[in-house]
This record gives sequence, C-alpha cells and structure tokens, in this order.
Amino acid sequence: MRRTERLFGIIQTLRTARRPVAGHLLAEQFEVSLRTLYRDMAELLAQRVPIRGEAGTGYVIDSEFDMPPLMLTVDELEAAALGAAWVAQRGDEALARGARDLVAKLSAAVPDHLRTAIIDPAIAPFPIRDGHQDGYDVSVVRAAIRDRRKLAIAYADVEGRATERVLWPIVIGYQDEVRLLAAHCELRGTFRHFRTDRMQRVERLDERIPEPFARLRSRWEAHQRQRRHECADERT
Repeated sequence: MRRTERLFGIIQTLRTARRPVAGHLLAEQFEVSLRTLYRDMAELLAQRVPIRGEAGTGYVIDSEFDMPPLMLTVDELEAAALGAAWVAQRGDEALARGARDLVAKLSAAVPDHLRTAIIDPAIAPFPIRDGHQDGYDVSVVRAAIRDRRKLAIAYADVEGRATERVLWPIVIGYQDEVRLLAAHCELRGTFRHFRTDRMQRVERLDERIPEPFARLRSRWEAHQRQRRHECADERT
C-alpha cells in the first residue's frame, strides 16, 4: 500500500471508530511498524488533520473533520455504485430517488479517469423477481425512526387476519424481496418483526418513544442474540 493510501486509510479508520484507536492496532491494520505509524501521524498533523493522541488511550480525530470529496478509490466508488443500485431496486420511492441522485452527484464530482467506476461499474445487483409492493410511503416509517416517534399500524398476518398495533420502530431490514421493520410491539409487550408489505395502514404518532433509542436498540439486539441461541439449541 502506498503511503498516500495508508494516510487516507488511517483518517477513515479514525473517522468511523466510536472510541480511541490504539497505535499498535493501527500499525497492525496497515501492516507497518509503530515507528512508521508515528511518522504517518506526524505527517497528518503537519497537514493540519485534527488528530489527538493520548498515552494509554489511543488516537481520535475531530468529529467535524471531513475529507475532500474526490479522495475516493476505485473500490470505494464501485462499492457506492453497487449499494446505490441495490437500493434503487429495493428501496421505497424516496430512498430509490436518493440512491439515483447519489450516483449522479458522484459521477459529476469524481475525476474523469474514475468516472467509469460509477457510470459503467464492473459489479451490479441482480434484478429482483417479484418484489412485494407496499401500499403506503415507507419513508413515513423511516422518518418515525429518525424522530423517535411511535407508529400506529393495521397489520395483516400470513392468513390475512388484521390487528391494530402501536410500535416503537427501531430499524428497517432490507432483504431481496421484502422489507422487515424491527420494533417493540405494545400489543405483545416484546420485540417483533413486521413485513412492510403487510402493513395495511401506517400512521406516525406525535407521541415519542419513552425509552432512549440506544437502550431500545441494545435490548432488541440482545433479544435477537437470545433467539439465535435458542434456535441453535433446538437444532442440536
């Protein structure tokens, strides 16, 4: 790996890390010695990259720092193009439009020699066969998740039986042909997953979710781990 690529890699690692990253971990990741890593850090500081290092803690980067938009590799551009194409096929109308706009903006921003990776990428998702259509605007659900608001829905199970539910939405999971909303269900008093195409009515409520989102998501993730362990035990 060239030094320039390594420097950008270090910046990206620090930008995406949730906590300080120890120097020896960075050195291992980029397969260099600690002495080389220290020289890289000195070079980044000389270029006014706002990195702070604390003994015994690790390196952090100012959360306001952003890299120039054109500093992308071919692999990064192809990853963006693949993800955008997948979302354009499977996302709701607003999300699909956002994916197409993203590709257009990247095409206009990257240098000429990288534009092929966006306009004519070497990788692409296979078209979906018969995707299940939603009868409402799923962007309403996404907005409720962002705003930490409850949802009122009418939901039909696999046999068509409808129930009225109030949900604390957490995340929408995208599969090839269906979307699943993970949520805490007030009716059942626990976490459930709801196919978005079986939601017959969706209403965003003004009432806020009464639990910090980080704690709610953590409880849902623990619930998912428990379910996977139970399924594994049943198979043994």
